[in-house]
Amino acid sequence: MIKMETEPATPRPASLFEQFNDWLRTSTMLKICVIGFLVLLLLIPTSMLQSLINEREQTRDMAVREVSEKWGNVQTIAGPVLSVPVRSVSKDDKGKETVSVYYANFLPDKLDIDGSVRPEQRHRGIYNVMLYNTRLKLKGRFPKPDIEKLTIGIRNAGVDQPQWDKAFLSLGITDMKGIKDSIRFQVNGATLPVNPGIPTGELFAVGVSIPLSLSAGSFSFDCDLNVNGSTELAFVPLGKETNVSLTSPWATPSFTGAFLPDGHTVTDKGFRASWKVLQYNRNFPQQGIGSFFDAPVEGKNQVNTMDATAFGVKLLLPVDEYQKTTRSAKYAVMFIIITFSVFFFVEILNRKRIHPIQYLLVGFAVCLFYLLLLAISEHLSFDLAYLIGAIVVLVLVTFYVRYVFQNTRLTVLFSGVLALLYGFFYSLLQLEDYSLLLGTLGLVLILGIVMYLTRNVNWYRAYEPIRS
Repeated sequence: MIKMETEPATPRPASLFEQFNDWLRTSTMLKICVIGFLVLLLLIPTSMLQSLINEREQTRDMAVREVSEKWGNVQTIAGPVLSVPVRSVSKDDKGKETVSVYYANFLPDKLDIDGSVRPEQRHRGIYNVMLYNTRLKLKGRFPKPDIEKLTIGIRNAGVDQPQWDKAFLSLGITDMKGIKDSIRFQVNGATLPVNPGIPTGELFAVGVSIPLSLSAGSFSFDCDLNVNGSTELAFVPLGKETNVSLTSPWATPSFTGAFLPDGHTVTDKGFRASWKVLQYNRNFPQQGIGSFFDAPVEGKNQVNTMDATAFGVKLLLPVDEYQKTTRSAKYAVMFIIITFSVFFFVEILNRKRIHPIQYLLVGFAVCLFYLLLLAISEHLSFDLAYLIGAIVVLVLVTFYVRYVFQNTRLTVLFSGVLALLYGFFYSLLQLEDYSLLLGTLGLVLILGIVMYLTRNVNWYRAYEPIRS
C-alpha cells in the first residue's frame, strides 16, 4: 500500500474583520484615547461635585445669615459727628423769600476707642454660627465749631444763621438690632439723652443722635456702647487722630479694611491689636457742609470715602470645611489622571488587558472620595473626614483591583501608590504658600518614575506577550 504524503496546510490569511479586531485589542494609541475619553467623562461627576459643594456652602451661609439677622450683622461704628443746622434765607427775582436748612458738620480732634470682643457660638441645624458681643469705650474731644472756616463756607454770609440750640451729635451704627444696653453718652461730664435715628441721613444712614445745645467752646465726650454683631467689626477714622485698641479671646482674626494695625499679637488665647490713623491718611476734611464725605472718582460716580477708610477685624472660623473641600476637589482631575496612568502602566508592564469599564469604576471610586469628604466634614473635623474617606476608598479599590490584576504584588503596589497620592494631595492642602512648588516637584518626580519604568517598553508592540 502506497502512503501518500500530505502537504502542510497553508495558514488562512486573516480577514479584514479579524485584523481590525486584533488592532482594537492591541492598539496602544487607541487605549490612550479611550482613557482620555474616560477622564473627560468623569469631569461630569466632578463638576456636579463642585456644584454640590457650592450648594452646601450657600445653605451654611443662609443659616449664618438667618442667625446674624436676629443677633446682629456686620457692625461698623462711625462717629460721633457734630452737626449744626444752618437756616438759609434766599430771595428770587420777585423778592419772594425761600427758607431752607442745611447742616454744617464737624469731626472730633481726638477719638479714642477701646474695646473687648467676646465670641459667641450658636447652632443652626448642623451648622455652627460664630457671633460676637463687643463692649466699646469711646472718648474724644471736639474743638470750638468755627463755621467761618469751613472749606465751603457759609453760602450767604450774614443771612444764613447757625442754630446752635438745635445742634446734635450723631453716631453711626450699621445694625441697630445689635444694641444690647442703653447707650451712655456724656459731654463734659454731663449725661445726655440718646435718641434712635439721625435727623439727617447725609452722613450716616443708620445710627443714634444726641441733642446738644452748644453754650461753650470745645468740649469732651465719652460713650459706653454694648453691641452684638457677626463676622466683622469695623471703625471709621473720623478724628484728627483716631486710636483704636481691641482685645479678644478669638484666636483666628483677620485684620481687614484700609489700615492694618500698628501693633498686634495673636496667640492661642486670643488677640490684641491697636490702630492709629491720622487725618492725613484719609481723603476728606475735618469739617464740611452736607455729605462732604462723598468725593468724585475719575470715570466713576460719587463714592463715599468714609466707607473706603473703614478698618477693623474679621473673626474667621477656625476651620472652613467647605473652603478646604473645594480646594481638595480642584485636584480631582489630576488625581484621576494619575490613577488611570498607574492603571495603564500596570496593564502595559504586566501584559494584561484591563477593560475600560474597569477604569471607569475605579474613576468613580476616586470621585466618591470627595463626596465622602464633603458629607463627613460637615459633622467631623476636616482632617478626620479626609482620613476616613481615604481609607474607605482605598479598601474599596484594593478589594476590586485584586480581582482585576490577579496578582498580589501588583495590588499592593497599586494601593500603595494610591495611598501616597492621598498623602501627597493632603500635604498640598496644608501648605497653602508652598502648594504650587510642592505640587510641581511632585509631578516632576512622578513623570521621572514613569519614564524610568517604561524606558524599555516597545510602544508599537506593548500588548504582545514577552517571548522567552
